[in-house]
Amino acid sequence: MTRVAVVGAGAFGKNHVRVVSESARARLTHVVDPNLALAREHADARGAEALTDHRGLNGQVDAAIIAAPTIFHAPIACELMEAGIDVLVEKPIAVTVAEADRMVEIAERRGRILQVGHLERFNPAIVALEKIATLPLFFEIHRMSMFTLRSLDIDVVLDLMIHDLDIVLAFANSELKEIRAAGISVLSPKVDIANVRLEFVNGCIANLTASRVSTEKVRKLRLFQPLQYISLDYANKSMASFKVGGDEGIAFEQIAVEPGEPLKLQFDAFLDAVETRQQPKLDGPTARRTLETALAVLDKIGEHSSVVAATVAAHPLAHGWT
Repeated sequence: MTRVAVVGAGAFGKNHVRVVSESARARLTHVVDPNLALAREHADARGAEALTDHRGLNGQVDAAIIAAPTIFHAPIACELMEAGIDVLVEKPIAVTVAEADRMVEIAERRGRILQVGHLERFNPAIVALEKIATLPLFFEIHRMSMFTLRSLDIDVVLDLMIHDLDIVLAFANSELKEIRAAGISVLSPKVDIANVRLEFVNGCIANLTASRVSTEKVRKLRLFQPLQYISLDYANKSMASFKVGGDEGIAFEQIAVEPGEPLKLQFDAFLDAVETRQQPKLDGPTARRTLETALAVLDKIGEHSSVVAATVAAHPLAHGWT
């Protein structure tokens, strides 16, 4: 049985604590958080030990899940992997590409499993989509959330949109040709709403919108490929297909989706990798590419913001808008 620790006992860390403790293949041994009272709250309820420092895990566990704030992903993951511990680190993999490169290098040198928590890849609807996607040519994706105080240390691109960037990169299966993006800050110092257009070398186009200042929660993906339109709802884990064919010209089908909790499916995949020593599909290099794309999107948003600022400043009525 794999001995697993959860590092980070915040809003999402507690979900990992639950999933690990409910697994028949793993044993939750430690919950780590700088807030000892919070670590104890979750550890005591699950028969685990509470720690305030991840370095106390050395020699005590086989694997660890890192659900700490993004700025700590690379430092914690690197130290744990150097100590011989496999890691599942929440998305994004790191703050910078250089940090991601260091994580990948250590994982390879130390022979460690490095999996990254791009959770939507384990959404049963996405798993079903993998079986019927042929030649995706156009994506329209909306991911909208109501405002919370969670993850305000990062922009909405790294917080929410990165899920869809990861999925589009996987399904488009082509190199990026062009990125166009715009975004603004609304309720935080970071970008809270963003719109992105990706164009790939093979002609595939993806339009993505992400917002954490919406009045409702929306998680939808629409994919167009030759002779078929697919509509997917992440939240409901459902998918429908509209296909050219049949007596009426357009055939509608509700695609069967196997039930399952994405977080549990993700953890099972991590345990598979730990036990077999086979690299997971959401490995370090894959997550690195997604991070690189997300950071390029933020650069484009910055360029657009500069153009808008210059336009506003030059407008005759600009003094009335400031």
